[in-house]
Amino acid sequence: MAILVTRPAPDNAKTAQALTARGLKALLAPTLRFEPMAFYDDHGAAYDGVILTSANAVRAIEDHEFKKRLVDLPSFAVGEHTAEAARLAGFKNIISAKGDAGALRDAVTKSATAKTIKKGATLCYLAGADLARDLAGELGERGFTVITHTAYRMIPVSSFPDDVTDAFRIGGVDAVLHFSRRSARAFLGAARAGGVEISALALPQFCISDAVAMVLRDGGAMQVAIARQPNEIDLLDALSRGLKAV
Repeated sequence: MAILVTRPAPDNAKTAQALTARGLKALLAPTLRFEPMAFYDDHGAAYDGVILTSANAVRAIEDHEFKKRLVDLPSFAVGEHTAEAARLAGFKNIISAKGDAGALRDAVTKSATAKTIKKGATLCYLAGADLARDLAGELGERGFTVITHTAYRMIPVSSFPDDVTDAFRIGGVDAVLHFSRRSARAFLGAARAGGVEISALALPQFCISDAVAMVLRDGGAMQVAIARQPNEIDLLDALSRGLKAV
């Protein structure tokens, strides 16, 4: 069975390996492209911690002098994938929320209660250009000072590669994996641009969260399944269950 992976590079390679281990074929069609962005580094700012909502935030500062000021601070990662990217980049004190942005907000709050960071701490938020929620505002309401640096952006692709468009037309795709709201929206746009929207949306869509699933349902998908927890393992487990039910 062939599974379309809409996840951006380089993380899609990891997903492809996981699918191969489960006896499935991966078709890679990243619907977003990573691009780091220059940002102003206020050398006078004293941070007490770092917020990381994506592995892309880590990649964005991989070769940036700014990283040296952050790696020893408590770093709050949205999930294990982001936490692992931070570890590989040299961050030393990582707290994984093992969930979504709401879980990350709560993890920061609990750390202040546990005195891992001080109450009213100043946090450096390495953010993407398009935010799904106002995490900085939510933390601000809880007494934290959040300084947001827009460190990267994810650019939607205009169309699928020709081989992927052809696969949709000949029934060569059995299901689609979705990892974010923005990549799901880009998937819908690319399907329309390629003239394969009907065949693409007729397939089972497996989503990492309820928020991602909502994008697909609003776009017209009828077969939408959601991971029990917002991580790749649970998403692939949902895929396995769904394929057995077909």
